[in-house]
Amino acid sequence: MSQPVAIITGAGKGLGRAYAHKLASLGINVVVNNRSHADQHNSADAVVADIKALGGSAVAEYSSAQDPESGINLLNKALDTWGRLDIVVANAGFDYPQSFHKQSFSDFEAIMDTNFYGTARLLHAVWPHLRTTGYGRVMVSSSTAGLYGNHGQSAYAASKAALIGLMRSLHHEAKGHDICINAIAPYALTPLTAKWFPEDWADLFSAEQVADSLALLVSSDNQTSGKIFISGAGKLREARMQETQALDLITFDDLGKLQALETPDSASQEFERFLK
Repeated sequence: MSQPVAIITGAGKGLGRAYAHKLASLGINVVVNNRSHADQHNSADAVVADIKALGGSAVAEYSSAQDPESGINLLNKALDTWGRLDIVVANAGFDYPQSFHKQSFSDFEAIMDTNFYGTARLLHAVWPHLRTTGYGRVMVSSSTAGLYGNHGQSAYAASKAALIGLMRSLHHEAKGHDICINAIAPYALTPLTAKWFPEDWADLFSAEQVADSLALLVSSDNQTSGKIFISGAGKLREARMQETQALDLITFDDLGKLQALETPDSASQEFERFLK
């Protein structure tokens, strides 16, 4: 039987590079995606060369996440090279940290286009194939900024929160097709986060620590889907949203009376129980 095949976007450096190396070390064939920059050697080529030097199997792909054809290009690269696709890691993303009132709307749109629509383009291209083959392990890259917000990251947080809604909806649509889709919110020292991490935390919060969690979550043994995982420093936890019990507005007088309940499984379930 041929080995599994994975697509990893934004895999030229940082977390994506660590993901590519980890999956390749497990015998998985990897499509290493990173966009090309004029007059620069593409970092995807360097990652592929490193993987091959270690005995792994990988091929480079250069589409930008902002390219409308990026998703289909990546799918075709996997199928043309190895004839199958099993794992999709939508990791490409960036940020221009800036207060909302100071940020140009064109910068806001550019962040949304790469982080959210770039992932949506990829998933929209691969989803029919995964449904047809009856198998898939999919991971989207979210952030604790998407869960809780952060000063100076309105666009980034909005894009990462939007991915959670997309992931949760696709989780419901994937039922019965052996497709598991989750979101990971990583804590790692990478070129994107370096200025926020003390240098002496580099080993503790390495990208490789997160890659170990990702490998577990995209393995064929994993049946967990529709979840948000926070990973870093060799630890993994699940993040959950909660609702409180409903209080009747006629007698409502104190927000402190609202008590947390279990998270509903879907918006439909939440609506069904809202009036109970």
